Parts: sequence; structure tokens; C-alpha cells
Amino acid sequence: MTSGDGAGIRRRVRFAPEHRLNFIESSWTSNRRSTWMATQIIFETFTPDEVTEHMIDEAAKLFNENYGTWGPYSEKPGKPVRLSTKRLREQYLADPASSYTRYQSSSICWVTELVVHKEHRSHGLAASLLRSLRLDTDDIYGLMSSHRHACLAAAKSFGTHIEKIPLDFIQTNAAGIMGASPVSYIKDAKLCGDLFDPDDTSGLISSVNTFFFVDHEEPLQALTLVQQDWKWPFGSLPEGKEFLLLLRTRESRSRSSSASGRDPANPSR
Repeated sequence: MTSGDGAGIRRRVRFAPEHRLNFIESSWTSNRRSTWMATQIIFETFTPDEVTEHMIDEAAKLFNENYGTWGPYSEKPGKPVRLSTKRLREQYLADPASSYTRYQSSSICWVTELVVHKEHRSHGLAASLLRSLRLDTDDIYGLMSSHRHACLAAAKSFGTHIEKIPLDFIQTNAAGIMGASPVSYIKDAKLCGDLFDPDDTSGLISSVNTFFFVDHEEPLQALTLVQQDWKWPFGSLPEGKEFLLLLRTRESRSRSSSASGRDPANPSR
């Protein structure tokens, strides 16, 4: 699900209400780098008024059965993290008119929830879903997540590589972009990490304190695999924290470069 922060942009929702993963051919090897699967994937787009109660029920069920469990510092350790249909509709499908805000003339799209069924992970579905969300009018994408899969998918889908995340852009703009969000848990999250506080020695780099004490066992196992191959830019992941990723679209960077005569990825030039 996403929420769009920009005048004239409708909040966009992506659901696959039926199982529509059609396998064309498969080839599996023991080497995880060589594993691939060719698929045909169909995405459907719905505006909030088109989303039925059945879709809401199915989305909540997908979340509740596949998101994760509460961690040891939570009030319900070991219990599944659950999202009610009522909260899903009120928090993510509210009146779009109330969410049309802007940040320095930029339209912002936050990925507020990203869940893939356990049986269909590691096949590129998250990246494909996020690519289907992109609009030419989007300038900035935002994601807060404890899971490396979501961060990797977002970086790949929105035009860069995880090792090339523009930390200087996040450092300069995170407070303003988050403050402009209509989603309360984004707006109220506290920035943390040495990107925002040079005296921070926790190992955090670009993170937020959301007091979301989801169990970190699976995300940390996944993070270990990532760090074997790539330089991870966001630092460690203490309990209650989530990684913060903010990306400008290529079109936005190009417009900024043309207007200023500078390369926005290299402000000193």
C-alpha cells in the first residue's frame, strides 16, 4: 500500500485479490545467486472508493499471517503482529483529500505497508509490486522498515542500488519529508542514528524510533546475508527501530540538475 502526498495525486492501492501468480517456467539451483523463476504477474490498481470489504479482509489476512511476530520487548512476545480491517481502512484508506500535502514543491509517495506471502518470497515480487506503483508525477519515495527485503526492493524499484543510497539527501530532508506525511506513525517517528546525531554511538546510521517492537530474528538473519555481498548503508537494527530510506526519482533529480546547473548527486560540482 502507498499513500501519496501531492496535490492532484490520488492515493494508490495495490492488491492482488485473487492468486494470480502464473508460473511459465522455473529453473532452480543450489546457488542462491543463480536461482531464478520466470513468471507472469498481473497487478490491479484500485482507488480507495473501489476497494471492497472483501479486499480489505483479504489484505488484513495476508498481513496477519505473513508479517511477523512481536519481539521480546513488546507486550505480546511471540504473538503474530495483527492489523484489523477497521484500522486498515481508517489508517490507509482514509479520505485522500486529507493527505494531499507537499514538501518543497515535491510530491511524496510513502510505502506504508509491504507484505509478500511467505511461500512467494525471494522471487522479486516485492520489487515488481513497487515498480508498478511509480508515477511520472512522483518526486520522492519513502520507506520505514525493519526488513532488508523491503529496503532492497525499494532501492531497486525506485532507480538505484542499495550501496548508492543518497544518505546526504536523507540527512538534509528527512525531518521535513516525514513531518509532511499524513500517516501518523511516520509523522511522529523520531529520527535516530549518526546521520542525524554525530554523537550517536549505537551503530545506527539512518533509522527512526517507532517503538515498533516486532521480532528482529528473521530481519537480522536476512541482513547477515545482505552484508555478505553488499555494503549495508543503514547501520544496525536495535529493538523498536526501523531503517529509513528516502529516494528522489530520476526525473526529480534530472529536473533539479537542469534548474541549478549542478549534479544533485554531487552537490559540490
